[in-house]
Amino acid sequence: MLKTIRVLAWAAVALLVVAIVGTLAYQSFYGGSDRSMIADTKMGAPFRLVDHNGDPITEEAIEGQPAAVFFGFTHCPEVCPTTLYELAGWLDQLGEDGENIQAFFISVDPERDTPEAMKSYVENFTDRITGITGDPKEIHELEKAWRVYAKKVPLEDGDYTMDHTASVMLVDSEGRFKGTIAYGESSDTALEKLRRLAKG
Repeated sequence: MLKTIRVLAWAAVALLVVAIVGTLAYQSFYGGSDRSMIADTKMGAPFRLVDHNGDPITEEAIEGQPAAVFFGFTHCPEVCPTTLYELAGWLDQLGEDGENIQAFFISVDPERDTPEAMKSYVENFTDRITGITGDPKEIHELEKAWRVYAKKVPLEDGDYTMDHTASVMLVDSEGRFKGTIAYGESSDTALEKLRRLAKG
């Protein structure tokens, strides 16, 4: 009897450890926590891609002003449209307080996200968000530079979707990490983070 209790106790401990590890992995990959990044860490890397108008764009576009940066894709069923809709609304609510904040939507699916597709997509939400796409290899390097998780996931019908970090990254005018807005975070909290970002 005592042996059985010990076995059950160790099994419970093992399940608890698995749950904790799984939660931490989820937070690391999907942006539920800022702990995987250090405040004031310089984010990003040099790149040469194209914006949603088909014009060349480099890392210089993200420098010089505080920025909200989100990685996603136009075929995203829920997270991306929800995030862009909310981000557009928050920027609108901030009014003059948030005029200096830039916003970028960087594709993790450049094979399908052409400049034309990105333009049609982002302009459904606001003219404040700049879409960025381009060479898949450069996009992949940019994902690594921003500590973003992105992975192609095959579907049963032969198509595919993308798993990716679901947080909005916040950086100051010098490109230093200032936190994230997690998917599903309350509007009040998100607005306060953006106000702090705008003030520098």
